[in-house]
Amino acid sequence: MTASVVVAAVDLGASGGRVMAARVSEAGVALHEVHRFANQPVEAGGTLYWDILRLYADVRHGLDEAAREFGLAGVGIDSWGVDYGLLGPSGALLANPVHYRDARTDGVAARIQAAVPADELYAVTGIAQLPFNTIYQLAATPDLGHAATMLLIPDLLAYWLTGIPGAEVTNASTTSLLDVRAQAWATGVIEKAGLPPRIFPPLRRPGEQIGPLIMQNERWFNVPLIAVGSHDTASAVAAVPAADSHFAYISSGTWSLAGMELDAPVLTRASRAAGFTNETGIDGTVRYLRNVMGLWLLQESMRRWPEASLDDVLAQAALVPPLQLVIDPDDAVFLPPGDMPARIASWLAERGEDRPAGPAQTARCILDSLALAYRRTIRAAQALSGRHADVLHIVGGGARNALLCQLTADACELPVIAGPTEATALGNVLVQARTLGAAPGDLAGMRALLRSTQPHRRYVPSGNAAWAAAEDRLNG
Repeated sequence: MTASVVVAAVDLGASGGRVMAARVSEAGVALHEVHRFANQPVEAGGTLYWDILRLYADVRHGLDEAAREFGLAGVGIDSWGVDYGLLGPSGALLANPVHYRDARTDGVAARIQAAVPADELYAVTGIAQLPFNTIYQLAATPDLGHAATMLLIPDLLAYWLTGIPGAEVTNASTTSLLDVRAQAWATGVIEKAGLPPRIFPPLRRPGEQIGPLIMQNERWFNVPLIAVGSHDTASAVAAVPAADSHFAYISSGTWSLAGMELDAPVLTRASRAAGFTNETGIDGTVRYLRNVMGLWLLQESMRRWPEASLDDVLAQAALVPPLQLVIDPDDAVFLPPGDMPARIASWLAERGEDRPAGPAQTARCILDSLALAYRRTIRAAQALSGRHADVLHIVGGGARNALLCQLTADACELPVIAGPTEATALGNVLVQARTLGAAPGDLAGMRALLRSTQPHRRYVPSGNAAWAAAEDRLNG
């Protein structure tokens, strides 16, 4: 193996992005945050857009700073899934990408199901039906006839950095347009949905070198852009420090992606009915998971409490008695931006429950409800896949939330290992380093490196039996 390399991870989330430089060697991974920036959607003409050109400018600024300070042997990009930009015949972007929380897909799924029944769609793609899936977004786009190429967000940035179009497979798998078994575009589904097959670019896989960066700067000479797990959850799951295959995981951020890593998809009707999705992972693995609304609920609530600090709210929430108020965090009413505390209060009032008394009780309601959702999801993943879990790994920003981690251990009745918090960046840079010969050649080796070098914290279940009763109350 090469002694060490320095690479950069571009990691874009729904609320912010950053460029991280990382030195990878046998001793571990040393991460350095070079540039952090906000990702603020823009509403115009009644449509919610991503401000993609500003994001691109921030990415370029961060990469330039990383190259100046560290020198780079490679760059990799990951982001959220499903959203895309459309290029015209000349290669120019036709319009800003639309945000997945925009209402343009309302009712589209029902229309598409007339052409591609839900059972058929799931049997081919393995993707749970969510209103913002790419298949529905494309079906809601009026000007597809002018489009030559559809590029998902990380692939769009990769195109601008290299001039080479393509679609990395872990992100392509989120679209509900990829054949999960063949790992190819599902042409039959695409045509039945009334979409033009010509707009779907060639697929590429994690570890492939896309091409050299074409930025006008001598520091970029021969620096390759390397395909990583460009869906941020794919990179995060690659960095789960599991010791064997008997683990479950939660990639905890704005969304919580909770499930298990499998060797093959689960395409049964029971799996579809339970809302599980089969996304492609690193090295041909399957991310068998369910989307849970995640810390979005708390993030949106904090926007309504500008005078409060998150640490103070969580400290006060820890003093609130457990499981007094619980909601279904996956109810569609909580999906759009807005006054989250008011929505939570209304949801509870409509069901004859008390309203939260203030920020602490609202936050405790959110965290108890998320832990309860994790309990349902992790138990269902085991039952549907036939694979048992001995431990639950929480990676990502939610691993810092000690109260949520302990509640999750209690609810799921499994030991929780929290960390690394920077899982997405770590998975990103390790795939790059492996391509460049400076990291172990398989997932087990990469995970062993992280297990021995990255901090983590263990939470033991308390044995509180109230979770089953709370679940029954919510279901009743």
